[in-house]
Amino acid sequence: MVSLSLKNDAYKIIDSAITAALPGTAVKKALQGLDFSGGKLLLVAIGKAAWSMAKAASDILGERVDDGVVITKYDHSKGDIPNIRIYEAGHPIPDDNSFAATEQAIQLVSNLTPEDKVLFLISGGGSALFEKPLIPKELLEQLTKQLLASGADIVEMNTIRKRLSAVKGGKFAKLCEPAQVFSVVLSDIIGDPLDMIASGPAYPDSSTSDQALEIIKKYNITVSDEVESLLRIETPDTIANVKTMITGSVTQLCAAAEQTCLELGYEPVVLTASLSCEAREAGSFLASIAQYHNNSRKSLAFIAGGETIVHLKGSGKGGRNQELALAAAEGISDLTNTAVFSIGSDGTDGPTDAAGGYVDTNTKKILTEKGIAIFDVLENNDAYHGLKECGGLIITGPTGTNVNDLSVLLIKR
Repeated sequence: MVSLSLKNDAYKIIDSAITAALPGTAVKKALQGLDFSGGKLLLVAIGKAAWSMAKAASDILGERVDDGVVITKYDHSKGDIPNIRIYEAGHPIPDDNSFAATEQAIQLVSNLTPEDKVLFLISGGGSALFEKPLIPKELLEQLTKQLLASGADIVEMNTIRKRLSAVKGGKFAKLCEPAQVFSVVLSDIIGDPLDMIASGPAYPDSSTSDQALEIIKKYNITVSDEVESLLRIETPDTIANVKTMITGSVTQLCAAAEQTCLELGYEPVVLTASLSCEAREAGSFLASIAQYHNNSRKSLAFIAGGETIVHLKGSGKGGRNQELALAAAEGISDLTNTAVFSIGSDGTDGPTDAAGGYVDTNTKKILTEKGIAIFDVLENNDAYHGLKECGGLIITGPTGTNVNDLSVLLIKR
């Protein structure tokens, strides 16, 4: 059995961190002082947190919103919003619903006047959900799958995606001209690079065609002549009709976790808010910290925010947070009252129904008794089933926010 005391603490930390990162309060704060008088006010919301952001905006603006489109991931909508059409679509790979919903958004902002306003709400996942490809669907799917399996980080992936799209890399803002765009961004990328979050549909692009071609070369990605030609076309580097506000980030997620750890009696240390290595390496690193502090007489919590990567080698099921957690299990198996957990703030980790994973000093023993070797599970990228066998899956359901991942090592005394 996993330690109930440690696991209860883990869930309290998870709950408080996610609650602090919910977009409602942040959106309301961002809208204060904005002038939406004049012409039409249209709302477009994209990403995993699109419904929550749109609902918060609607609660404030009410009937002032003339029309709107929300595009979010399947099962992430929580009901109707007045005057707004809600669409659910594919993530992390765009599908026909992504393309159809994006077309509705494009039509919504067509033929606007300088007096009109567009409230554009952006959250993580927008790169897949908000898409009008300049290449055939099959080519886009093939390229996206290659990028996901290559180990390319989110910035590298978006550098490619925006050049193959009619709405990314500042192009959607151009479609809104001459209307004014108010862009409210829930950041899911380390450092909050506005041109990379959701592939920057309303922000000038800082990346170049040379960088895009270098990424293809770096990861040995196979592309057609058509794709290569598009990668050589530069995206807009200046946009005059957009005002942008950032709401929420992984730093906020870590700060909330730190506060809850304090309240639970741990001495917290925030290691970083920019974790960006292999998931297995991060798990092993947290285990090594646990080993060093095993003789501590006080309860300790080590917190890391960011986004790790996974190089897919096997045919199993899982996500980066599940893999990180399971990779720590071996290193903490001989320690006392120690646990590691890692979650995606959006409530989904990879193509699974789990937000992440939890392991403690009993995890290896439980799996060994079932004839399961942690190394073999990790080699097959099958952390989901490994964690399921030992009660280590963390399932929150969609949270309504998306501000990177949270990984925590707990040592309880």
